[in-house]
Amino acid sequence: MVIVQDPKEATFDGMPNSAIHTGQVDLILPIAKMHGALVAHVRHEAGPAPVAKVALSDTLSAIVEWLRTKTSHDFRLYKPGTLSRRIEHRMAINGIDADGMASYLEVLKSNAKEVELLATDLLINVTSFFRDKYVFEFLSTNIIPPIVRDHQAGRPIRIWVAGCSTGQEAYSLAMLFVEGLDAYESRVELQIFASDVDPDAIATARDGLYPLTIAAEVSPARLARFFSREEGGYRVSQALRASVIFTIHDILNDPPFSNLDMVSLRNVMIYLQPEAQLKIIGLFHFALRSGGILLLGNSETIGGSEGKFESISGPERVYRQIGSAVAGRLSASTFGLRHTRTAIAGGAEGLSEQALSAAELCQRMVLESHAPAAILINRKYDCLYSLGPTNRYLHVPPGPPTQDLLAMVTDHTRIILRAAVHQAIRDNARVIAADGRGSYDGEAFSYKIDVRPMLNGAEDFLLVCFVDEPKPPVRRASQGRTQTPSDVSELTRELDETKAELRGTVRNLEILTEEQKVINEEALSVNEEYQSTNEELLTSKEELQSLNEELTALNGQLRETLDRQKITSNDLQNVLYSTDIATIFLDNDLNIRLFTPAAKVLFRVIATDIGRPLGDLKPLAVDAALLDDCRSVIENGQSIEREIEGPSESWYLRRILPYKIAEQVADGVVIIFSNITDRKHIAAHLDLARRTAEQANMAKSRFLAAASHDIRQPLQTLTLLQAALGRVDGIPDMPFLGIPARSVV
Repeated sequence: MVIVQDPKEATFDGMPNSAIHTGQVDLILPIAKMHGALVAHVRHEAGPAPVAKVALSDTLSAIVEWLRTKTSHDFRLYKPGTLSRRIEHRMAINGIDADGMASYLEVLKSNAKEVELLATDLLINVTSFFRDKYVFEFLSTNIIPPIVRDHQAGRPIRIWVAGCSTGQEAYSLAMLFVEGLDAYESRVELQIFASDVDPDAIATARDGLYPLTIAAEVSPARLARFFSREEGGYRVSQALRASVIFTIHDILNDPPFSNLDMVSLRNVMIYLQPEAQLKIIGLFHFALRSGGILLLGNSETIGGSEGKFESISGPERVYRQIGSAVAGRLSASTFGLRHTRTAIAGGAEGLSEQALSAAELCQRMVLESHAPAAILINRKYDCLYSLGPTNRYLHVPPGPPTQDLLAMVTDHTRIILRAAVHQAIRDNARVIAADGRGSYDGEAFSYKIDVRPMLNGAEDFLLVCFVDEPKPPVRRASQGRTQTPSDVSELTRELDETKAELRGTVRNLEILTEEQKVINEEALSVNEEYQSTNEELLTSKEELQSLNEELTALNGQLRETLDRQKITSNDLQNVLYSTDIATIFLDNDLNIRLFTPAAKVLFRVIATDIGRPLGDLKPLAVDAALLDDCRSVIENGQSIEREIEGPSESWYLRRILPYKIAEQVADGVVIIFSNITDRKHIAAHLDLARRTAEQANMAKSRFLAAASHDIRQPLQTLTLLQAALGRVDGIPDMPFLGIPARSVV
């Protein structure tokens, strides 16, 4: 548990605020309350065991449901163990014992801030640059080169990093792909979609500023190429940032992106239930192109999704998409999992493996001993599955192999069977037809035909059962009753006529049946075309949803960029309009881009002059070399300074610098005019004072020279007298004349 002092109480709030901004702080308290929080935390650690699992599950479900209604996050498919641990962590922070989850639910209902804190805590954000380096080395060596080398020109490389957290993994993949594109000198566009359900993590990723500690994760060469050093960290370069689009996206609820070359989802499914994992794998199978790459975390696999992906490397958890991704499969993986899982769990609950084997054995013996012969058919009379002694009632007709049930029964049974099936389909009810006759091993028998309609999904089936009738008792002929040969022949003749009429009726019915079959086949063909069109529409719908997600992501990023540009533009405008320095921005053609209001002192420029050549404006200052100096700066990139005279005896220091954009490329010049009139006047006064001092100094020198000449004349006279009169003692010295007294007479 991390506790930070309340910044309002701290004398210096730098360290507490820095700790709070990491997002890892559990409590923000005054120092006086920290002791109580620590005691409550220790008591919780040594407290009683949690309550029964059933009660905990009910309360846990209520908490998850409350989060779903009060936030934009749905944690119903997260593993209960993960949810319990994170919730207990928040309970400990709030001083609630482990058996007080119901009390914590009440706290959530009364404290909206705690709801947001719990949701943030459940969204586990753990990531780093090039996490598990051997995985990224495998990608750079075996996966990325084929993608770059074999990629179709004119189509961008599309990658989806789901669960990107604060963006390190997305930027890591971007660096690898940029290096791969450079290695093959490819100009294919790189487009990486990075999504996460946590808005705060996405905001951090979009900002692209990371602490200095990433130097331990990113090589010095990549730091120098893809990052710029700033105060307190490294910022992702603009070129690398432009290749990654960050967006808020819930992988379990929002439509996926589509037509992707690679998908990365690392260490996310470990927090989800198997049902959600299967759903996500189905989504990725739809989102990837044929042969696309899927990258999972070290503890994650594709599970029971065989037939959708094949393994490329087991240790690195790299898979390749196989099969076709159609809308139907996406829908099945998205919506059909919960009911399937419930049915399977309900049927097998409470049975051991030995009990299941005994149940299967019992069912098989009952079917073999007591069940009638049964055949499952569709509306076209095609046999789909058979059960029981069907060889007593069916035979293989001559000719090519067939699955048509009507072709396998006798003529007599065919009439009864067709009528029973037709009635069952028409009435959608069970039909039992009698008077079925057959023979097996030389023994005649009679049976009933039981037809039951069945519905399986969107297709109709019929179950046809052949049920033997008991043999009638043998009756003796009645005494005293005889039949004449004429009666027998008459009955035989009527029977033959009836059979002939019946055969004609059967033939007519068969003709009508064939015609109906042709009509049905045409209808089925049209239905299949409609179904194919419907699947195409569903696929188009999913693609449109994917495009909508991309547009939403792009729109969010553009809105963020526009807001930043507005702020920057306002800051720049305030700086330029609040300064007294005349500044003019020109492009490479020396057309005016922007100017400050102070520039009107030197040029007759107005707002509508933006875009006009600077040479068209008449300057108010004498500066004939201005345009030539601008061209020289554009060509050489070296700044030029000159002093020019402005109007009203003013002076300016004119500096021309290159206008640099990204990657230190020059795209025009910036002309800055600094007013140096006062400096010029001061320099003039100083020069005048210097000249005056020099003149005074010269006058002083002349005066001293004249005075020196006047003084030397008496000295010379005295010297001559000394020489003429000789040395005289007793006369005091005259030091002011430089002559000792004894030398003077």
